[in-house]
Amino acid sequence: MADQSFEREHEQTGVEPSQEASSRASESEELAARVAELRRRIEEANYQYYVLDNPTLTDAEYDQLMQELRRIEEEHPELQTPDSPTQRVGAAPLPEVRQHRHPVPMLSLANARSEEELQAWHRRAQNILPNATFEYVCELKIDGLAMALTYEQGRLTVGATRGDGLVGEDWTPNVRTIRSIPQRLRDANPPPRVEVRGEIYMTIESFEKLNASLTREKLFANPRNAAAGSLRQKDPRITAERNLDFFGYQIGYIEGRNLSTHWEALQLIAEWGFPVNPHNRRARDLDEVLQYCREWEQKRFELPYEIDGVVIKINDLAQQQELGYVGREPRWAIAFKYPPIQVATRLLDIRINIGRTGSVNPWAVLEPVNIRGVTVSRATLHNEQDILRKDLRIGDWVIVQRAGEVIPQVVKPIVERRTGEERPYTPIERCPVCETPIMRLPDEAIAYCPNTDCPARLLESVIHFASKGAMDLETIGEKQCEQLVKAGYIKTVADFYDLTREQLLKLEGVKEKSADNMLKAIEASKKRPFWRLLFGLNIRYIGEKTAQLITEHFGSMDRLLTASEEEIMAIPGVGPKSAHSLYTWLQQEKNRQLIERLRQAGVNMTIEERPGGPLAGQSFLFTGKLAHLTRSQAEEAVRQLGGTVASNVTRSLTHLIVGEDPGSKLEKARRAGVQIHDEQWFLDLLRQHGVDISSSGI
Repeated sequence: MADQSFEREHEQTGVEPSQEASSRASESEELAARVAELRRRIEEANYQYYVLDNPTLTDAEYDQLMQELRRIEEEHPELQTPDSPTQRVGAAPLPEVRQHRHPVPMLSLANARSEEELQAWHRRAQNILPNATFEYVCELKIDGLAMALTYEQGRLTVGATRGDGLVGEDWTPNVRTIRSIPQRLRDANPPPRVEVRGEIYMTIESFEKLNASLTREKLFANPRNAAAGSLRQKDPRITAERNLDFFGYQIGYIEGRNLSTHWEALQLIAEWGFPVNPHNRRARDLDEVLQYCREWEQKRFELPYEIDGVVIKINDLAQQQELGYVGREPRWAIAFKYPPIQVATRLLDIRINIGRTGSVNPWAVLEPVNIRGVTVSRATLHNEQDILRKDLRIGDWVIVQRAGEVIPQVVKPIVERRTGEERPYTPIERCPVCETPIMRLPDEAIAYCPNTDCPARLLESVIHFASKGAMDLETIGEKQCEQLVKAGYIKTVADFYDLTREQLLKLEGVKEKSADNMLKAIEASKKRPFWRLLFGLNIRYIGEKTAQLITEHFGSMDRLLTASEEEIMAIPGVGPKSAHSLYTWLQQEKNRQLIERLRQAGVNMTIEERPGGPLAGQSFLFTGKLAHLTRSQAEEAVRQLGGTVASNVTRSLTHLIVGEDPGSKLEKARRAGVQIHDEQWFLDLLRQHGVDISSSGI
């Protein structure tokens, strides 16, 4: 009967038994070949990422390969091997570096890329411990380098990387150079032996400064790789110069003490003198976990360092022990990963835009790619020298990221993917708009179109003058500025104040109400603070802060017009480039005529005298995001009351006002003994002195 059934089955399919066996063998061979190819590519990516600190795949591409390999191995267990990347962590340690065997393996975490996957992880844990009630600890997943620090009798003896999870690299001399890692535990009776685990990372600011100082052969793709490469230096002095930092997140093991929860372990780590991330939070249930994940997906770009997700751990250590591990991953913890902000795509072309001061601003035409739900087809390239330094070529595969969640940037080329057909970029010789020869100064990275009448410069300068940061011509945006320039109504920024209702109504899309609102905005701009006018005049090297310092020092445009270059340069905080640029600009007759036209139009060119204000002699500095005021409004309020606004933390600073997610200034202020206040204290101070915080005039 079995033979007849077998024959009937193959009569229906029309395939001979020998043919089907051959087909199955062929499929099996193809599957095995695919598994081998996936393992080869993953192992090569691991080597490039963990050992050479030179990622050739983005996180999304790597995860795609790993997910495919894991799926095949789950469906075909016979293809799984002990040395598969799915069973290992990272890459083997470098053979020439001293090795350290972890007494307790440093395993990696499973990833959840959606709330559904996070809920599925919770259900799996609940199925194993059906009567348990879980409390969770949520931690920001710092994008850095995992580190295990061993302390014996309270003294640091070993600093080792994760390596392959079982054996890591001993970089103790280099670890000792990181100032946030204590050499001794702050404990009168320390445990005989303890291992503190955490993340070595580099801030975004330090990463950008480091990359700017390196040659194109050594560029790092992101802060994580910069941190890894900076730690793994033969000379610890180089590591010491790289501004690395550390957050402790776990006790790997401890002798002589018993702990009951992970949260208790975090408090102990902090008491010992380790930095512990201040945004860690306990969650009573999964709903609070999900709320935390959603909150930080939006807020992560306000941090001074990069995170790529949230780590969720079951708090009870006894429950962790019962849940145990599966493969290389603990069942009691998971990483909720945010969508990547770095992706790989093709650089199709490099084009040029001329800025408001004549700067040559190259930008990239990209093969469209999705980054966090936004299709990106163009990105900034900073300047021509940056293109040459990074050796970007047209046709390259490149790593692209959204900086601060908004501006796409090309980070570096993926040299390993080059075919030989890519074309190097050739710096332009003439302005693409007005054909004027481009100017390049030996000590500057940015090239310039020197033609002040260049149509491209005119448009950009008009847009800047009208922008919120300058004269804030509400209701007049880039589109309206372009229309006004194209129609010939505006040839200099002073022409804004000669516009008529009839002219505005001739613009496409502008109706009577819109025209009236535009005229009201222009009239209101005449009362803007003097520094906004100076900033809005498009003078090279004169940014917002510099404009404020200069106008506060001289008090009026008349006084500024008679100032010497030396007087301008003598202002604290104003450098020689800014002073020379401003002085030279003010000496040009056409610019003086422009100032006179603005004066005749009624634009404010003085600082209101504020003798003996209630905050006279006091200096203020703001850090973090304010909830009720913009930074500009808060600073202007200080000036109205006679106080001064500082640019950085010094021992002479009077007050630091701290908003949400403050940066490094908070810690500096604590060390300097500066008075620290929250935003509510500042608002109460303003009300006490009669400042209306709802006024748009601030």
